[in-house]
Amino acid sequence: MNFGRSIRINKCGFVILGVLFTCILYYLWSSGTNNVSYTFGKNPNEINLRKLLIGSIQAAQHGGFEVVAVSKSRDLHEQSKGKTKEGANNPVTDADYRSNCVMKNGLLRIFPKLKIISEEDDRQEQCADVQLFDLDPTVLHESATVPDERVSIDDVAVWIDPLDATQEFTERLHEYVTTMVCVAIKGVPTIGIIHNPFLMKTTWAWRDRALSESLLNLKYDADVKHPTIIVSRSHAGAVKEQSKQIFGENAQVITAGGAGFKVLQVIQNNATAYLHTTHIKKWDICAGDAILGAIGGRMTDLHNENIAYQRDAPPLNSNGLLATALTVTHEAYIKRIVDSKVFIP
Repeated sequence: MNFGRSIRINKCGFVILGVLFTCILYYLWSSGTNNVSYTFGKNPNEINLRKLLIGSIQAAQHGGFEVVAVSKSRDLHEQSKGKTKEGANNPVTDADYRSNCVMKNGLLRIFPKLKIISEEDDRQEQCADVQLFDLDPTVLHESATVPDERVSIDDVAVWIDPLDATQEFTERLHEYVTTMVCVAIKGVPTIGIIHNPFLMKTTWAWRDRALSESLLNLKYDADVKHPTIIVSRSHAGAVKEQSKQIFGENAQVITAGGAGFKVLQVIQNNATAYLHTTHIKKWDICAGDAILGAIGGRMTDLHNENIAYQRDAPPLNSNGLLATALTVTHEAYIKRIVDSKVFIP
């Protein structure tokens, strides 16, 4: 036996093995990006918040595509879910259901263990032909620095509103219409997305991490002496009178539809505060709460308590809300509200 013989290495074989190994790594990476269920080397009970941010932005935008598509049809198939506590009609349309299908099912296809709380239930007949989506990081602007951060899936609740301002949608007042997604971590609204499908504008924020371009250079004046209060169209009369009692005769009160739209008006400096004095559902306000918190503002109920968005939290916020883009403005306004005793539980 000749142990002194040299071993010849087949270079071609090594190249082939290298190519195969690279292909396997690429497949595993792409599966982890586009096909949720793959968790190579990761804890399957954790979720990547960067990917969830990307998926949530896409969910809001793709839901918006369905809303716009239905708006072009002659018949919205409007139905009524009954009356709100204020006695207003609470409509629902094909757009609500189709948007819900793509938003909820799109997220669940990528993140199967995700806890999603939505305003609408699935209607299988409405879901048959909607197009779902894969993760596309290009929805983040080029200057966005978004970290890979993982948290326990059990700490996450996603609140979605597939069509905010349905009443206005049926009236063709499309400027008020938004689709919204909110990611709450241990009950704290952390990632918020508000998308206006008819203007094709998406506002998003990840608290203490990243902001959409539209939020990067905002400046606010802490002038608490000249309040401009935005309130709901559905009960404007009562709130106007109450606002005058609280903030004085010089207070300007403007009306609008949709909680998402009203938060955007506060963010865009068109109003100093958003005031809501009655019951409101948490999928209407969670995204706005997250965005305001990310830019230094605040949203609370009218007792100055933070609103909780845990997985098992009741969906109804029954104590109204005050939302501002500056904490100092919020503190001044909430003091006036509490001192006025206008809103006594």
